[in-house]
Formats: sequence, structure tokens, C-alpha cells
Amino acid sequence: MIALGLEGSANKLGVGVILHPPKGGPAQILANIRHTFVPPPGEGFLPKDTAKHHRSWVVRLVKHALKEAGIVVADVDCICYTKGPGMGAPLQSVAVSARILSLLWHKELVGVNHCVGHIEMGREITGAQNPVVLYVSGGNTQVIAYASQRYRIFGEVLDIAVGNCLDRFARTLNISNDPAPGYNIEQMAKKGKHLLDLPYTVKGMDCTFAGILTSIDALAAKLEQDPTGWTDETTSDVITREDLCFSLQETVFAMLVEITERAMAHVNSSQVLIVGGVGCNERLQEMMGIMARERGGNVYATDESFCIDNGIMIAHAGLLAYQTGFVTPLRDSTCTQRFRTDEVLVKWRG
Repeated sequence: MIALGLEGSANKLGVGVILHPPKGGPAQILANIRHTFVPPPGEGFLPKDTAKHHRSWVVRLVKHALKEAGIVVADVDCICYTKGPGMGAPLQSVAVSARILSLLWHKELVGVNHCVGHIEMGREITGAQNPVVLYVSGGNTQVIAYASQRYRIFGEVLDIAVGNCLDRFARTLNISNDPAPGYNIEQMAKKGKHLLDLPYTVKGMDCTFAGILTSIDALAAKLEQDPTGWTDETTSDVITREDLCFSLQETVFAMLVEITERAMAHVNSSQVLIVGGVGCNERLQEMMGIMARERGGNVYATDESFCIDNGIMIAHAGLLAYQTGFVTPLRDSTCTQRFRTDEVLVKWRG
């Protein structure tokens, strides 16, 4: 079976084509095309502008994906699209595009949970069997484990997602959004040397990032008053923008490692799968790897082709559901900004 997947829950529009062999075996990625809306430095992406970008590019990306996959419309069994969660206007643009293709091509629709798409693609690519999942992106931060045909949320952020925290600090520093603000924060953090004392807020299995963002923003404002750097009162070291990025990353990632380790202990798992856009961060993977190895476990992660939002993960998760008999009727092919991971019945897993 072959599925075409459309993803557009945030600023990335992705179109993917995937093949599930009839006799089982690894999925075959036939095409994985993506185009990103990049706002100017110091600005975030507004829903209306992002939606306009998706509408402008979706036809070109679908044609490109079919050509790269070497297939024709008749070969496609179903059309999968991101039902949610995400930003309202971009989600609507993708849902409308999926409905149009469904009507034009006479193909079944499959609405997909964005978070489940990340998890299933991560499992497929890495071969992780039953891991604790750390899902970290611009809009979501969750620690997840599978049980009884549901992806259960063991812990999550109580305010802003970790990716949003990093992106907003990039705007504070007026860092470029190309290729991504979080990526540019990561590169600056590699040059940082001094770890500053920032709020560390873990509440059981949950965490918060709003306080640390307020604190680091205040330090950035202090640094802006003296661009040559200010001296830390405790160590007498000169503090730079790179040190701020380093301190922010180290603190928020330590919080994520803590709650992930607690979930591993609870479910007696030795595997961690990191998914979502922030999962590309090499320092997060390194810190998680240290923790996992100390427990005799392993960390699984993918590269940016699959960590960052993409259409192939929607095609894959949608086709898994479609093969169990699940379809989304045209009248129900809506989208929603709030669609929790544990709302999905995962029938394709025993």
C-alpha cells in the first residue's frame, strides 16, 4: 500500500510518499519533500502568514513528491493529513488541500495525530521496540510510554514548550530564523563556557519553562547594556551571548533528562526515543545518552529529515491506521489545535 502524507501544523510544509510492502518488512520512503516559512530575524511566524505560505507551496510540493516517488495518482491508496495539534490557520490550509485531493483523486482520507506521527516514524527509522518517548518540539513537550493501545503521557510541560522557549530566546537575541532559531541557539551554545544559575522547575513528572525564559531574558537585557560582556558576581568571569545560550540549553535539557529517567524507572524500560524538532539537538542527545548508559540502556534518535516536521511521518502513521480499517469521512475531515497524544487508539500495536 502507498500513502501520501501532508504536514503543515506549524511553519514547515511537508509532503511524503511511503510504501508498506504487502508481505511486511520495513517501510519504503519514496519521497520526503519539505519547505519552510522563514520570518525575518527577531520575529516569529504568524498563523496567517504561515497559512499563506502553505497554500502557495502545497501544489508544487505534491507534484514534486509524486515525481520523486516515481508513481502516479492511481498508485496512491489513501491521503493522510495532520488533523492536529498545531496552529489553526496552517492546519486548515493542509486539511483543505487534503480534502481537495481526496475529491479530485477519489481517495480515502486519514486524519493523523501529529504527535503519534513523530513517534511511529521514530520507531520505524530507529528500530526502537517499546521505548519511553521524549517528544520535544516548538509546540509540545511530553514524556510518553505505550500501554494498552494508547500512548500514555507520563509527564509534560505546564506552560510553554521547550522549543518555544528556545525560539523565543532567539528572538530576544535577534538571531536569524534560518535554518531554524533553535539550531542557531545550539551553535552559539557550543561556544559557551560559563554555566549561569537559572530557575530549575520540575514538579513531579512535569516541568515549566516560562520562569527560566523570563530570567534569561533579563540577563540578555543586562548584557545588551554592555555588549562587551558583564562580569559574573560569583566567578568574576565575563559573560557573553554564547554563555546565555549554553546556560539555557544545559538547564532545560537537564530538566527533560530528569523526568525521562523517572519514566524509564516507572515502566522498567531501557530505551529512550527522542522525537520532534528539538530532538535534533546534539547536546540533548548527548545528555540523554549519558543518563541512559548509566542505566544500561540506549538512546534512539533520527536526523533532521525525520526529527523536524515532515510529511512522511504523517503518511506512515496514517497508513498504519488505514491498514486497520480506519478512515476519516469527508464530513469529519476537520482539524483541531488541541489533539492530545493519548486520545488516539493505536490499533496497529498489540
